[in-house]
Amino acid sequence: NERWSEVPWVSWLHQWENLVFAILVGAGLSVVAWRHARRPLRVPRGWQNVLELFVEAVDRLVRGIIGEAGRRFTPFIGTLFLYIWLMNLSVLVPGLKSSTASINTTVSLALCVFCYVQWIGIRSNGLRRYLDHLAGSPRDVIGWAMVPLMLPIHVLGELIKPLSLSLRLAFNVFAEDVLLAVLLGLGLSAGLALHLPIGIPLQAFVVPLVLIFSTVQALVFSLLTTVYISLMLPHGEHRH
Repeated sequence: NERWSEVPWVSWLHQWENLVFAILVGAGLSVVAWRHARRPLRVPRGWQNVLELFVEAVDRLVRGIIGEAGRRFTPFIGTLFLYIWLMNLSVLVPGLKSSTASINTTVSLALCVFCYVQWIGIRSNGLRRYLDHLAGSPRDVIGWAMVPLMLPIHVLGELIKPLSLSLRLAFNVFAEDVLLAVLLGLGLSAGLALHLPIGIPLQAFVVPLVLIFSTVQALVFSLLTTVYISLMLPHGEHRH
């Protein structure tokens, strides 16, 4: 309401909430990883066991798409999945919201992926072969004549990838948050109408769907990133 909007810290949080909540999720994830990775036990238990199972699952997934050479990308893909997944689920924590419901957050993530993929392409192929790929790999007169057409198409294709990643993630998570907010409001209104001391928790019925959709969206983002990396690698590094 207007009274709360005049409180300085509330006004500040409302303006920067996506950045603040994203930082909180990242800080929490970093603390957990540091706590259980600095002195790993020979026989893992508890959270270390959970984290190791997660790392093994991500590693199998990445190597299944790229091949054995994909193991060096497991840390990046795994961190990306965890970070997006936890931000998607943060809406279930009272007082928080999903930072990934904001296009600013998803564009930032997609730009990180875009820069990383291009860097992998240049580092793995060399600048000459990287530019040759963007030009359509011309090898004859017709190929060179098609460079003015193929180069813009390939560059545009690379630019569309982060755009599609960011829009898909932001719109899907935003729809989940709106659904939860609507059901929460309906539950509070129904509680007031029935003179109940608390509202009816209608939002509880869609929590399983939020868990599923949040996981799927994080997985899709990570899988597409893995595919983009795979397309940038030399053919010899792929699984035959």
